[in-house]
Amino acid sequence: MTPSDEPQRPGAATHAAGTRDVLDQLAAGDPEARIPLGEVMADLQQSAFGMLLFIAVLPSFLPVPGLAGGISGPLVMLVGAQLLIGLRKPWIPRFMAVRGPHRSSIVRFRDLMARPLGWLEKAVRPRLQSTLDSRMLGAVTGALLIGLGLLLALPIPFTNYLFGVLLLLFVFALLERDGLLMLVAWLVGAIAVVVFGFLSGNLVQMTMDLFQRWS
Repeated sequence: MTPSDEPQRPGAATHAAGTRDVLDQLAAGDPEARIPLGEVMADLQQSAFGMLLFIAVLPSFLPVPGLAGGISGPLVMLVGAQLLIGLRKPWIPRFMAVRGPHRSSIVRFRDLMARPLGWLEKAVRPRLQSTLDSRMLGAVTGALLIGLGLLLALPIPFTNYLFGVLLLLFVFALLERDGLLMLVAWLVGAIAVVVFGFLSGNLVQMTMDLFQRWS
């Protein structure tokens, strides 16, 4: 049996196109056209969760307080919930599968991230892939994404970009099959959930106190 004939275990993946290559492919074409999520997911195979998360994170970079997090947060939580329960392929509701971002949004993000993506290609590579293939460890990723998505959806001032950049660590780890980067994302994500979870709890309590005073 040749190496190419050997069966792969479920969830195992080889390193396919890098993040920049995927963005270039998505950016090619009419900039005003929408990219249906169903088509994107069908082509990406093992990178599908990473790309779905990437699409979910994009609205967090919109300069519209409240609206950006209100869109991105629930989408990030949807991805996290699927990883938490151990799905091997992302599930997308039909109404979302036939919709997607404008290609111009992908182009703007690619151009904005051109330099960081160049650094990424030098620093990130497929390694510790068991971190990504294990269902148990995938549940850790899912739980953190649910927490970060919930915080992103809350009206915490000036945090959309911060959470967006943090979530990109998860995106790149999934797309580039880099388990070491995922461990870094876990650490930073857990710190953010604890710190901002505490702050948001205080914010909610302060809002309730003010509401009681006004009423």
